[in-house]
Amino acid sequence: MKKSETLRGIIPPIISPFDASGKIDRAIFRREVRHLIECGVHGLSPGGSTGEGAALTDEELSELIRIVKEENTKGLPIVAGVIRTSTQAAVKTALAAKAAGADALMVTPVFYNVLVPDEKGNYSFYEAIAEASGLPVIIYNVVPQNEITSEAFSRLLEIPNVMGIKQSVGGIMAFYDMVITNGQRGMIYAATDEMLYSAFDLGADGAISAILSLFPRLCVKMWNLVQEGRKDEARKIQDTIYPVWKAVRGPQFPARMKAALRLMGRDCGCSRSPMSEVTEAQVFHMKKLLEHIRDE
Repeated sequence: MKKSETLRGIIPPIISPFDASGKIDRAIFRREVRHLIECGVHGLSPGGSTGEGAALTDEELSELIRIVKEENTKGLPIVAGVIRTSTQAAVKTALAAKAAGADALMVTPVFYNVLVPDEKGNYSFYEAIAEASGLPVIIYNVVPQNEITSEAFSRLLEIPNVMGIKQSVGGIMAFYDMVITNGQRGMIYAATDEMLYSAFDLGADGAISAILSLFPRLCVKMWNLVQEGRKDEARKIQDTIYPVWKAVRGPQFPARMKAALRLMGRDCGCSRSPMSEVTEAQVFHMKKLLEHIRDE
């Protein structure tokens, strides 16, 4: 059994704010960390997809983890993203994250198309990272061309430090299949942003997904309501934020997130090149949807 109360609940991926030249804006990052903690989240995840982790160097990721530790007055678990295209690079990043103070790792499968391994290769990839780091490893199942099936995850759970999966690819049906197949053996985290209540109701151990960073208070409230059995109220929150997620998801996703956050009064700077700003039409659409939603 690889269940963990420490790594359960709402764990938002933190936005990585950049200035116009592409440098990390540390002041904004600190503000975001403090804001998420004040909203009652259960953990913090720097360096994931929402945080443009693939565009961060090991040194930058380490610095962000150290900042989280400095601001982490409640001692929340830190789940660092590892998004690299080789076993050697991923191990190096994992060790850097551990040295900086990460409590667990969220590791994306190799995603560059011609480098995608078979199931044996995926096993050796996660085994090497888990053994080298000695940290709990959560698989970030988000790569369509390298999907970790529920059967493959069953085998990966044989690796001592692999303890969970963030289920993103395949929607709610794939999430439910993962819960049915492996929910008693490992942690299953929801990343179906548009249907978090549904995932909670189906047995999620928590969530690590972008919508948590956009609406941290509402998502913590939704999680708590489900734990209390007040499902009708939780469903209403899902219904409220669903249209917003439809507008935010899509190409240049981190830039869309930052545009939505700016409309909500949380300016998180720019996205790192080669991403560009979202269109005026997209901003206008998000603005109309956000007019009647407050994260409280």
